[in-house]
Amino acid sequence: MTRRVVVTGMSVVTALGLDIDEFWEKLCAGKSGVGPLERFDVSDFKVRFGGEIKDFDPTEFIPERDLRRQDRFVQFALYGAHKAVKQAGIDFAAGDQWRHGVLIGSGIGGLNEIEEQHSNLFDRGPNRVSPFMIPKLMVNAASGNISVRFGLRGPNSAVATACASASNAIGDAYKLIQHDMADVMITGGSEAAITPMGLSGFARMSALSTRNDDPQTASRPFDRDRDGFVLAEGAGIVVLEEYEYARRRGANILAEVLGYGMSADGSHITQPDPNGAGAAYAMAGALRDAKLNSSQIDYINAHGTSTPLGDKAETAAIKTVFRETAKSIMVSSTKSQLGHLLGASGGVEFVISVMALLNQVAPPTINLDNPDEDCDLDYIPHQARSVRLERVLSNSFGFGGHNACLIIGKI
Repeated sequence: MTRRVVVTGMSVVTALGLDIDEFWEKLCAGKSGVGPLERFDVSDFKVRFGGEIKDFDPTEFIPERDLRRQDRFVQFALYGAHKAVKQAGIDFAAGDQWRHGVLIGSGIGGLNEIEEQHSNLFDRGPNRVSPFMIPKLMVNAASGNISVRFGLRGPNSAVATACASASNAIGDAYKLIQHDMADVMITGGSEAAITPMGLSGFARMSALSTRNDDPQTASRPFDRDRDGFVLAEGAGIVVLEEYEYARRRGANILAEVLGYGMSADGSHITQPDPNGAGAAYAMAGALRDAKLNSSQIDYINAHGTSTPLGDKAETAAIKTVFRETAKSIMVSSTKSQLGHLLGASGGVEFVISVMALLNQVAPPTINLDNPDEDCDLDYIPHQARSVRLERVLSNSFGFGGHNACLIIGKI
């Protein structure tokens, strides 16, 4: 018998808020977390705005002595893990530590640390490079630090599949529990790529919007005037448990993970398959895994990055999978409000999908003023919608042609 997997704890670390209830309220009100960047001087940069977290205090959960040993993306992940575990109400010391694991995704990892130590090397010499550099910058540092902090000795891994990282991490964690390799997994994604190198790199490849005069309207998925995505940072972390394990300990079960699909475009290192073939295969795979048909999905939280090619390809993929019912399914991109958190985006959007089920509200796509004629689905423009939701599909697609899709159900 296949083991059921449920969600018992969640957290978000975003430019729109760190408290999940406040975050959800702002999201449904159509607020934007995008604004001018302040962490470093951007006056000479082509792009000078993003989804930057300005009120983050890691010392709420992380001792100050540990901060110098952790990159910003690790701090986001640890902070989120503490809040998700707190909501789940789980005492890891009371269970079998070998059955508790962690799997966190990140597309880039410790970019802040790479840049800082590169400067130290060339400005001050090799003996001034930090001895903490390697354990700070490695992509698995988030998973490793969470494992140490909570004493988790079960499966411990990391995923780096660009913007699909968090969704792949959650999907892989779901499968580990489903196949009896763990009972509890802390999972999701974290990213902190708003750095001079990160910002300039994405800008130089013409991936970012350049609406410096009006940042809050810059992310406009499915709109004909979109000109690129908005770089953002943060984390989305969840606690997954085997259903009977959660029930026995009296956990408050929030939702159930029903299906997971993944694929590769196999066509270009940064551009999506123009027909969305890989994305369609991943969505269809998630439906097969969940033993559902396309008519049983009520809402799709789209990848929807606000890039000219990506939004068209995702629309085409949805039409391929959902056929005649495609235009009756609600679709929205919450990146219109948050920007694109790269490897963390799927974690935050998974949380949003669960919140949509809990509150029976589908969040909007803001800034959708002039719909692209090739993007002709129901994208919930401007205003959230109170609706009956039973099952939600969350899409994540990344550079390298990585596609990951998750289905979450009401319980």
